[in-house]
Amino acid sequence: MKTTQVMTDKLAIGLSLLCTFHCLALPILLVLLPSMAALGLDNENFHLWMVVAVIPSSLYALTLGCKQHKRYQLFYLGAIGVALLILALALGEERIGESGEKTLTVLGACFVAIGHWFNYRLCNALDHENCACPNDKDSGVN
Repeated sequence: MKTTQVMTDKLAIGLSLLCTFHCLALPILLVLLPSMAALGLDNENFHLWMVVAVIPSSLYALTLGCKQHKRYQLFYLGAIGVALLILALALGEERIGESGEKTLTVLGACFVAIGHWFNYRLCNALDHENCACPNDKDSGVN
């Protein structure tokens, strides 16, 4: 059975990949398909809403995972990634330029994705009987 922690790890990995794709591929797609500009995906609101979605899912999944496998460096890895995403959003293109913003965003997304990937692998490798996750407990075990 999939746990809440596993689903939020996968969500955070997916959001990180989407953020990386947005930063790296969207400019190319806008050149190749100018009609995509009407979607408004190139504005700063996209970055804001991505960070708003990444923060709670990352904190939740990494906290539950660290309670289970006791590898707190993965939490710090994810926290560094989230901090880089927030820094890229706070500084913006005006202060650090487009390449600086993209670099911080892609680096932050990579940290988040790597932290969640290792968290996911460690949680799946452990015995789930004593998991701190509330959804992992069997209905017959108290």
